[in-house]
Amino acid sequence: MLNHVDIVKRNKGKEFKASENISSLPAEILDAIEKSGFDLITISDFSGQISFVSDSVEKVLGYSKADLIGKSIFRYILQDDKRYIEQHFDHYSDTSQKFYIHIRHQMGKYIIFELNSTVIEWPEGHKQILTVAKDISDKKQAEEIFIRSEKMSIAGQLAAGIAHEIRNPLTSLRGFIQLLEAGMENKEAYYKIMMDEIEKINTITSELLFISKPMTDEKSEASVTEMVSDVITLLKTQANLYNINLLFNVEEEIVIYCDRSQLKQVFINLIKNAIEEMADGGDVITTIKKTEEYCIISIKDQGPGIPKHLIHKLKEPFFTTKKNGTGLGLMISNQIIENHHGFLQIESENDKGSTFSIHLPV
Repeated sequence: MLNHVDIVKRNKGKEFKASENISSLPAEILDAIEKSGFDLITISDFSGQISFVSDSVEKVLGYSKADLIGKSIFRYILQDDKRYIEQHFDHYSDTSQKFYIHIRHQMGKYIIFELNSTVIEWPEGHKQILTVAKDISDKKQAEEIFIRSEKMSIAGQLAAGIAHEIRNPLTSLRGFIQLLEAGMENKEAYYKIMMDEIEKINTITSELLFISKPMTDEKSEASVTEMVSDVITLLKTQANLYNINLLFNVEEEIVIYCDRSQLKQVFINLIKNAIEEMADGGDVITTIKKTEEYCIISIKDQGPGIPKHLIHKLKEPFFTTKKNGTGLGLMISNQIIENHHGFLQIESENDKGSTFSIHLPV
């Protein structure tokens, strides 16, 4: 893999000059670039203007090298991705920086790439950006299949509780309608109660339908409090069946740039896991707080805890401590969090419970 590269080399005693054309790079470096296992390699300036692109570009994106040399890479990526890179790329870092972006193929469709970008400095002090890109479209499709499977599994597990939750307001509505038919006085006093019950049914069914929908990849600004509140509403009935209280503490209202659909999936997985770990009831406490860099959503249970030697395995596919678990929920959640440039931290103590903390950049 090409990470941070010091291309200040001497070729047969002659130092390579930054002012020379990129094609005059020493042959061994060009060979290493062209023969690397990655799909696409580019060198560009900080404005995105491309000065070098590997031969693989024609196979991967359908463009010739001549089509791209001298053009801006930002002409070929989604505007949301462009804004994110402009905001988060560190021009002064000497380590590889990872991004996930959509690059437009010559045929018009967008392909998902994982980028590893590094600032390189030439002998004269001139700096450029070396980017190694890997096509991860197949990986994303496989992830979506796993996620859809997990979502449908969750929907099935919640169905009984949700049916009970819907039946209660329906019973109330039926009673009020019968009273209205009988000529009950002061009807207006009951209209608000009936509307509240209808709204409750609508909220529950909307969240259930949300679970079954395919995953999107559409980012926008969203309230973390609203997303977590929606998930708690959906899971409250299941928590009641386990004699568990879902507590929610918000230190500060936080809005982040994210995919609501994907992050709700994470919150559902983690809160549902916490509920299922507590056979004797208790509290699941979800807390939202903010640091300078991150929004932190912590989900703490009062279960038996996780043995320390197993914590590092929890994010691996098909590893589960539950009798009927798939071993995909945490793996999917961790991948979604990383795709949002965050990370998942897990802490646990025997007989005192576990805390899953989601760190997302603000």
